[in-house]
Amino acid sequence: MKKTTKLLAVIASSVLLAGNVMAMTSCGGDENSIKNTEIVTGNVNSVAYDGSKVTVTFYHTMGDALETILVRNIKRFNEQYPNIEVKQASQGDYPGVRDKITTEMQGNNTAPSIAYCYPDHVALYNKSKAALPLDDFINHPEVGLSQEQINDFVPAYYDEGKVYGDNKMYTLPMLKSTEVLYYNKTYFEANAAMFAEKGLDVETTTTPESVFDGMTWDQMETICEVITESEKALGNRCIPLGYDSEANWFITMCEQYGSPYTDATMNNDKNSHFLFNNETNRGFVETFREWYKKGYVTTEALNGGTYTSNLFKETDGKKLHTFMSIGSSAGASYQCPSKNSDGVTYPFEVGVTMIPQVDVENPKMISQGPSLCMFKKGSEQEMAAAWLFVKFLSTDIQLQASLSMNNGYSSAVQSVANNEIYADFLSNADGNAYLQATCINQTIAMRDYYYVSPAFFGSSTARDDVGTLIQTCFSKDPAAGQTVSQFIEKSFEDAVKTLAKRYDK
Repeated sequence: MKKTTKLLAVIASSVLLAGNVMAMTSCGGDENSIKNTEIVTGNVNSVAYDGSKVTVTFYHTMGDALETILVRNIKRFNEQYPNIEVKQASQGDYPGVRDKITTEMQGNNTAPSIAYCYPDHVALYNKSKAALPLDDFINHPEVGLSQEQINDFVPAYYDEGKVYGDNKMYTLPMLKSTEVLYYNKTYFEANAAMFAEKGLDVETTTTPESVFDGMTWDQMETICEVITESEKALGNRCIPLGYDSEANWFITMCEQYGSPYTDATMNNDKNSHFLFNNETNRGFVETFREWYKKGYVTTEALNGGTYTSNLFKETDGKKLHTFMSIGSSAGASYQCPSKNSDGVTYPFEVGVTMIPQVDVENPKMISQGPSLCMFKKGSEQEMAAAWLFVKFLSTDIQLQASLSMNNGYSSAVQSVANNEIYADFLSNADGNAYLQATCINQTIAMRDYYYVSPAFFGSSTARDDVGTLIQTCFSKDPAAGQTVSQFIEKSFEDAVKTLAKRYDK
């Protein structure tokens, strides 16, 4: 038995390494369902917990395996704070958390004490001013965060808490992920000469010359062209690349081009939130539409609502398959093919690298995964106790290591690397059996490249709508007498008008 297996048995008990993975992409919501009324609360200035009996509620998305770890660590938390009862409840997925909270706020002016969230969700809750700014707690002389603790957070993860346009901190990071490019290493190794004829080095050990050590979108196009021609000649059904999230793709391309997407501030112009209708953005959508029409790429929605990881794992060339898949770094278990009949080997080896870039010297990667937000409550002691639990969840090294190893998300704090068990786990990141560890190492290597989109009332729906915009521009065709460029421009105009009308103040 390997050392890692023994150590994992100690920290994770009977939890499976490839246990339940949380929802893999940020989610939108119906922001019009939130009433424009303020939640009635007590004093929201932070106070220290006084040791009294108090109950805090925590909504999250953990499956059974991760919930087991959480429950075990709540007991550790109660060793220090025995009078704080933590009632935790999984709501299934991120929309489930969001919808449960918005329903509760509508019906009873109530909400949990703490919840998993994405920035879009916090902006939604802020329509009723229900989200609690954390600044006073963070800076509290007795129970706040030390400068050392603040510095320990991955900077991009920590800064995500301040993307709401009012200079206030609303979240602390819990666990994070990004998008990565999964690729069939076995296939590329076997066909290296074919790609070399097109000037592409596909060396899978990721030497500086390899496209898998920093790929441009132009290089990806050439790879897709080579694969398409080769597989067609063999009589195989192949779409070279799958990209699960159309919304992530659109927003990431805006970031990579430095082109406007949305703005959290509202000026006199009701359209000023929604800035994505511009020449640059229409241009990359038209380019990728051509890819789609040539059979180079598909997405989850265009694949019938099925994750493209299913195509990536397919090994029968006569069935529709891909050789590359862009998806969440926390979804490694979904990208790994099943073992062969011998129960030991795999049909192919999976590689992991950064997604293609416009400028490989200035990469941009989306920041995903849950953060923690608190809600204003009538009881100061409930908020004080909730803060202590939020602080524990986001900074406790043992808890962060356990959750990260069992779901593939990256820890929010950098010092987790000093944890012997966690370090040993990551050192085994080689091969399909440790694909989750490989993904975590990749996210760590890209920490300086993450971005977060502006969050405001309407940003969640904007995210949904640009995903739908890609589907429309790819799958539908221009009207009679209309060019492709005109069709795309009209589709962009319609999307912005719909959003502006919906959120016109």
